Amino acid sequence: MENKLIDIKLDKKMLSVISLSDQSSDKDYWLSKTPIDRIRHIEILRRINYGNSATARLQRVLEFTER
Repeated sequence: MENKLIDIKLDKKMLSVISLSDQSSDKDYWLSKTPIDRIRHIEILRRINYGNSATARLQRVLEFTER
């Protein structure tokens, strides 16, 4: 994955609303992409929705304990 994602701004003028029952080629489009491309796009959408600070909550901590 890229080391650094650019700041992305959402153009709200380009928004379209469709019915869930409408057939579209979205599924075909995403199936044509590689898994890495799909994950990259998920990361971009996550940062648009939650901002860059959302990555802090995904960190895990490993602790060792003695028995």
